[in-house]
Parts: sequence; C-alpha cells; structure tokens
Amino acid sequence: MIHFRKTLIAILFTFLALPYCWGQNGANSPLTRYGFGQLSDQNFGGNKAMGGVGIGLRSGLQINAINPASYSAVDSLSFLFDVGFTLQNANFSDGRTKLNAKNSSFDYLAMQFRLFKGMGMTLGFLPYSNVGYSFSSTEDLDPITPWDDPVTVNRTYSGTGGLHQAFIGVGYELFRGFSVGTNASYLFGNFTHKVSASFSDANSYPLARIYFAEISDIKLDFGAQYSLKTNKKGLLTLGATYSLGKDLHAINSYISEQKLNGSTVIADSVTTINNAFQLPHSFGVGATYEYDERLIVGADVLLQKFGDTRFFGREGELADRLKYSLGVQYYPDPMSNSFFKQMKYRAGIYYSQPYVKINGQEAAHEYGIGAGIAFPISTWSWMTQRSIISISGEWVKIDPKIKGVLTENYLRLSLGLTFNERWFIKQKVR
Repeated sequence: MIHFRKTLIAILFTFLALPYCWGQNGANSPLTRYGFGQLSDQNFGGNKAMGGVGIGLRSGLQINAINPASYSAVDSLSFLFDVGFTLQNANFSDGRTKLNAKNSSFDYLAMQFRLFKGMGMTLGFLPYSNVGYSFSSTEDLDPITPWDDPVTVNRTYSGTGGLHQAFIGVGYELFRGFSVGTNASYLFGNFTHKVSASFSDANSYPLARIYFAEISDIKLDFGAQYSLKTNKKGLLTLGATYSLGKDLHAINSYISEQKLNGSTVIADSVTTINNAFQLPHSFGVGATYEYDERLIVGADVLLQKFGDTRFFGREGELADRLKYSLGVQYYPDPMSNSFFKQMKYRAGIYYSQPYVKINGQEAAHEYGIGAGIAFPISTWSWMTQRSIISISGEWVKIDPKIKGVLTENYLRLSLGLTFNERWFIKQKVR
C-alpha cells in the first residue's frame, strides 16, 4: 500500500478537527430566517471553482457527489479520501448602513473505493442547510390616549442551527458508457428561530416567541450519465439527476414566553409532529465536453420544486429554486512531472433564483463567480500526482427584489484535500 501511513495520519487529523468544524456556522444571512436556511449545494473541491458544475462531470480522480452515477468511474486500485473547508467574509448593506461578518465552515467529508468491476461506492457527510442570523429593529408606538407617554419597542430576531446529511452511495456502469447511481442519506438536525420584544414602558413585560424544529429522515437521490466519443480526443458526457420529494419526520414547537418579575413564564406552548415539512422534488440536467484529457467545459441546470412543498405546515411559503451553472477546467499536461504543468486551472459562474419568499414575493436573486487551482501534493511520479490540493475563491452577490431586504456580498476561500492512493496494488517480492 503506497503512502498508507501518511494517508491514515491525514485522515486521523481531519477527524480530530471535525468537532470544531461542525461547531462553526456557515451562514450569517438574515435570509436564513426563512425556509430551511441557506442551502448547501453538494460541491466538492472539483466543483466549487467551476460554478458548481457536476451533473455531467465524470472522473476517477476526484469524488463528485452531485451525480452518484459518477462513482462508477473509480478504478480498481484507488482509495479516495476527500475533505473540504471554507472561510467566508460577508458584507451586508441597506444603502445606508453596512455590516460585516466573518466565519468558517466545514464543507464535506467523503471516501470512495471500488466494490467490484463497474461499481464504485462512496460514503460521506455533507451539510444540507445553515441557519445563522441576529438583527434588531426599533419602532415607536402611538400612545393609546393623548395623556400616555410614547412607548418604544425593540424587537430582536435571531436564529441558529441547520441540517446535515450522512450518505452512502453506489454507482454502476450498466453497459459501456452508461452508468446509474444513487445516494441514500440520513438527513438530520434542528433549527431555532426567536423573536423577542422589549418595551420602554416599565409597566410592560418583555415577550418572546420561539419556533423550534428537529428533523430526522431518509433522503434519496438518483443519477445517470452517458459518455460517448465524439472523435479521437473528444468525450461528451450527458448527465441527469433526480431527488425524491417527500414528507419529513419532524418535531416542531411554538413557544410563547413572558418575563414577569425577573422570571420567565411560558404563556403558550404548541407542539405538532405530522407532516410539517417536505423535501422538494428536484430535477437536474448537465453536460461536459472533455478534449484530450486537458480541457473540460460543462454546464448544469437544476430545478428544486420548493414551491410545491409545505413548511411549518403551510403551503406556498417557499418558491421554486432554479440554478444555472457554467464551468471550465484546463490541465496543461497530464503526463508531465513539472509542477506547473500538473496544475489544474478552473473557473465558473452561476445564477440562481433562491427559494426564499417574503410576504408572498421572491426575495432575491443570486449571482456567483469563482476561480481556482488544483495542484498535486507530490510530482515525483505519476502515481503521487493523483493526490491533490484544491484552492478556490468565490464572489457571491444576493440582490434583493423587494424593499427591506439587505444586499449581501460574500467572499469565500475554500480548501479541499483529495488523497488518491493506490492501496490495492499487490506487491511483488523478488
């Protein structure tokens, strides 16, 4: 087993770091007050800098969880371990006031290997959504009678939490060039939203209303890919994905609190369990064209039917999410031992109509542009060139469509580590 010890040490340090990473929240947006929060696309290091392209992306060198049909591309000698993290700088503005927030997040963890000829398996962990915000507003209330003093109310809005998915997936090549695959995920997590109000009138008591949800259920995703040679050096791959929409098992609570004489009193509490939340049916199509193993160009379209789902038991709370992605990768010389010729250069853009609605209207549009590089950990032989480090930068803008919604700008720096080791080579003793 080549570099077995080094790979195991790297994996061990990654697992030791995960409790800290899971404690970090990848969202600071006030828009995470709505829906499941900020959705996390299933982007690994190979997808991030390419605008999230992945439905038609197929490679035995990196894991692509966007389309599980790609798992069948792993070769019989490889064991892949992939992990990624992101640092984020966020700026918010309403045209008059500007705010800034910084945070880090864990992106993904996965391992992939071949089960038998034509079938690859992947196990991993991915975030599904993040909730994280805190802001306040002040309002002057009209006096009830002319002789009453004016009363000012300060409202504070805060939210935390998110959903995660631990998954196992397989991809199988049914016949030459055509593969199918599926991911079975355990979706779990919780989120809390709190609205509190305090009054300048000493005779008024602070109030708070808390919305809590805990979700645990199974999520199923399916994919297919078909690859065909267009000429001696050209390869076209067409892909499609589908995610099953379904009711989610959830426990959700509405709690009203009031502080009386320094003590918190629960004024009202309602807990419901049945059919409060739903996952949307999701459909995706994509294509990539690869030329001479050096140039890859890809495009994806994804539709998530959130508009047909229930959220907190109410229909019409969310909108359909539509995302377009376009990406490119250039690999100068796959057979060279030169460090710079072994670097992969990536770039991509995307546009998305987010699923969030406010007062019945779509809240904002989202635009993103990214670029990045990937380089081998070692270049001394063709086998060690397979383990790579991926670095990407993204600029994302969330542009409001209605008044009262902040403009959001994000700068994200992502790091991905892919250990691709030849673990299953039989050594010969001479």
